[in-house]
Amino acid sequence: MMSRATSTPLDDIEFLARSEHRVAVLDALADRPRSRVALRRETGASSSTIGRTLRAFEERNWIRRTDKRYETTQLGAFVAAGLRELIDRLETERKLRDTWEWLPNEESGFTVEMATDAVVTVAAVDSPYRPVNRFASLFEETDEFRFVGFDIALLEPCKDELRERVLDGMRTEIIDPPSVARSILATYGEHCAGPLESGNLTVRVHDDLPPYGVSLFDDRVAVSCADQHSGAVQLLLDTDAPAAREWAESTFERYRRESRPLTVESTNE
Repeated sequence: MMSRATSTPLDDIEFLARSEHRVAVLDALADRPRSRVALRRETGASSSTIGRTLRAFEERNWIRRTDKRYETTQLGAFVAAGLRELIDRLETERKLRDTWEWLPNEESGFTVEMATDAVVTVAAVDSPYRPVNRFASLFEETDEFRFVGFDIALLEPCKDELRERVLDGMRTEIIDPPSVARSILATYGEHCAGPLESGNLTVRVHDDLPPYGVSLFDDRVAVSCADQHSGAVQLLLDTDAPAAREWAESTFERYRRESRPLTVESTNE
């Protein structure tokens, strides 16, 4: 066995990672003191596994025993907090690993940290409309909706729901490229007439929008990404993180300042 004097931080990381029970036990004790019985019940580990884990933690001065319960020392709490942060970061990375290339780049101000607690909905071969369905569920529960970007692939499949929500009073503002606004009005002119006349829908146009969409609901914001070749929505990432909200608000307002109201002339450009 390697002595404590010659071991490295990576050795301790390997020690923790070799057993999910070790991580669970340290995390539980960092939350509050617990007995061996409670640790067995909460982690599902055997009595012998709990015993070996506790002895190893005591050798590292991560925990101490008080009466019949164990609690973390300051060192143990420090390690547990860092371990939890690492696990949370890796969980976020795993959610985004196959889809990160579709999301806004760093130059836009978007960061990985904004996606820590996000719901990531990805299209699948057997369920291509999963992102659109998630999007529809979000605007069913909002009283205000704003969107900037290329919206055809996201809004067209749920145009009926969007129309009804606008007519029911959902305040909506959409910033489109002129070509998209022109296409929608040409294809769904009668469909759009009621919402536009209601006063609840405002459409503006902008000549240089990002290749993704940004949606702002009452309590959440979302980023939508479509395949550049097929146009199908591949990803919807939605979150209530304050940092993501601030980024989405800033992004929308920046493009809004540079946009112009929808007119017959703007759709003919």
